[in-house]
Amino acid sequence: MEMLLSFIGMLLLVICVLVGVAFLTLLERKVLGYIQIRKGPNKVGLVGIVQPFCDAIKLFTKEQVYPLMSNYLVYYFSPIMSLFLSLILWMCLPYLVKLFSFNLGVLFFLSCLSFSVYTVMIAGWSSNSNYALLGGLRAVAQTISYEVSLVLILLSFIFLIGNYNLLNFYEYQKFIWFIYIVFPLGMVWFVSCLAETNRTPFDFAEGESELVSGFNVEYSSGGFALIFLAEYASILFMSILFVIIFLGADIYSFLFFIKLTLISYIFIWVRGTLPRFRYDKLMYLAWKSFLPFALNYLMFFIGLKILFLVLI
Repeated sequence: MEMLLSFIGMLLLVICVLVGVAFLTLLERKVLGYIQIRKGPNKVGLVGIVQPFCDAIKLFTKEQVYPLMSNYLVYYFSPIMSLFLSLILWMCLPYLVKLFSFNLGVLFFLSCLSFSVYTVMIAGWSSNSNYALLGGLRAVAQTISYEVSLVLILLSFIFLIGNYNLLNFYEYQKFIWFIYIVFPLGMVWFVSCLAETNRTPFDFAEGESELVSGFNVEYSSGGFALIFLAEYASILFMSILFVIIFLGADIYSFLFFIKLTLISYIFIWVRGTLPRFRYDKLMYLAWKSFLPFALNYLMFFIGLKILFLVLI
């Protein structure tokens, strides 16, 4: 019975995430439209509200074409795996109903995040196209570089709260949010999330100007739609994780979802405002700026914890 309830809960969560992703794409197109002084989608349904579903129908009913020289099975399954990993990330969120919130939730998140690198790499390689391979290599180098700073920032908080369970972030932020205590760390985390999800200004994996859409250049119809869904599910998850870690983790309050919408909006706002970074500067930022910064904060938190234990 318990397993059945967990399965139903998981199914409901996945459906809600996919609907959320659909409307996140609509929000993005609307916001980008207004940034560029135009309307965005406004013809289908009331003010364009049915547009995401029309796009989904169009994409999934198009003909699936694949390169003759591609490694077909791997090429076919990598977008499916990519979406699966993006959705399974959601299982570690701190639901008080104990859906899949377990004591090693942070480690589960980091494992899934690291594993999603392979899907991008395999998608780029299996297409057997030079542009796709270059895009895949760029994406892998970028993601691995920024994962280091993400892990170190998370480790700082783990030393602070003394547990791998995301539920503890809710307990520790009842009276004050962590963003007030470590504002610079929050900013670094946000920029690392942008790089981790291959978003502007770090969208080198699909640099249209030089890589003609990068690792997913050979994908059409369903394959492209799945990669697209995986990317936006990751953006939504990174937004929700930012809110949990820095802005109080009461997942059952209405304010939580307002904060989540605001962070997702900032992801879109950054896309509409900033030009693309240069690749060497991206790597310089990761290894010469964020890594020492995150390490210093980690040492500070370890020292703080030791001092606290000595005083007790």
